[in-house]
Amino acid sequence: MLNTRQNRPKLWHAKCIVMGDMKLRIAYLVSRYPAISHTFILREVLALRRRGFEIHTASINPPNCAPEGLTDEELHEVETTFYIKSVAVPRILAALLGQMFLSPLRFFAGFLYALRIAGSDLRAMLFSVFYFGEAVLLSAWMRRKGLSHVHVHFATPAATVALIATRIAKIEFSVTVHGPDEFYEAGRYQLAEKLRRAQFVCAIGQYCRSQLMKLSAQEHWHKFEISPLGVDPEVFSPVQHKRVAGQFRILCVGRLVSAKGQAILLEAVSQLLRNRQNVFLTLVGDGPDRAGLERFASGLGIAAHVRFAGSVNQDSIRLLYGQSDAFVLPSFAEGIPVVLMEAMAMGIPCISTTITGIPELIVSGREGILVPPSDVALLAGAIMLLNDAPALAARIAARGRDKVHRAYNLDTNIDKLAAIFQRRLNTLNPAPLHTKVIA
Repeated sequence: MLNTRQNRPKLWHAKCIVMGDMKLRIAYLVSRYPAISHTFILREVLALRRRGFEIHTASINPPNCAPEGLTDEELHEVETTFYIKSVAVPRILAALLGQMFLSPLRFFAGFLYALRIAGSDLRAMLFSVFYFGEAVLLSAWMRRKGLSHVHVHFATPAATVALIATRIAKIEFSVTVHGPDEFYEAGRYQLAEKLRRAQFVCAIGQYCRSQLMKLSAQEHWHKFEISPLGVDPEVFSPVQHKRVAGQFRILCVGRLVSAKGQAILLEAVSQLLRNRQNVFLTLVGDGPDRAGLERFASGLGIAAHVRFAGSVNQDSIRLLYGQSDAFVLPSFAEGIPVVLMEAMAMGIPCISTTITGIPELIVSGREGILVPPSDVALLAGAIMLLNDAPALAARIAARGRDKVHRAYNLDTNIDKLAAIFQRRLNTLNPAPLHTKVIA
């Protein structure tokens, strides 16, 4: 784990939007917070706070790295976040008994609802019992904080916890959907039920919204809002870059899982090396496929040209971006990747795949290069093109940065999100008691 704590840039600039006569109080429930792979959640929380929102964070799981691997901002969030799975058994029992005596009808209705949405699968029913217990803890925490609205990032298990909580207590529910996992396993995640019961739904892009429409009745389409993610172009800004003589440095950032397609990138690197292209690949991230990818690189005979950097925090990732000649994300499944936005904002020419929402971010040949997923030859050719045509790479990099400024600027898109919350939550319930949940 890399960690750089000195000479840190000022990550955020003070900005506050007056929310009328009402201060919206929002809680984020996250499956894991902070998380290396979801730093955009932290940025969103901080940005909304600067706009006058009172944000309370809760997380199902603790952070997935040691304290020394966290930034100062992340450490502060750890200190103020409620961790559901860290609750001691006596407190769990007290919460269950308290909820049962407070509202026995809701308590048992919530338990039966948790079993019903699980279907007939015994394993799913067992998980639903755990989700019910977590929902009770969430409800008790929200009651103590005086919060009444639940919003979820990712319609996955933490969203299920929030969904069950709406049956246990007087809690409203909404969700931000990213895809594509929720779409591939819509039944497992009860996505149709979540869309039906949600008060409103934020989609990160047009492709995402189209899939929500596909999975829901038209009567629910009015709930769907477009709420793009974004990055801060002042934080992720170009740095003075000097190419290493005779070497083309490639960076790929993402969890080491099959959906990210890193094995295809390793094959492309092997092909480039056979064609006497001196390339060096740095893979940032960790995951269950790491050992297999390391063996694959060795089997291809390219281990000396590949570095597995592991997970790095946000202080360190900018250094790696700044040392790269190209950023490559050969994914088979994505939403609209924030890591692509980061690389584009830093003026790095990007290569990715023609899938899901990525074409909304990159027009191929203009703001980056897109190739079909799984096509090793075209991926290698795109890398070779950027290596052999530095003027083209520079034009693509400049247009990519301009695209992020125009369409994926965190400051602008958080303003849009804040407006959605203000309009939707004030319409649903004029009382200033609201909660946001992220899964």
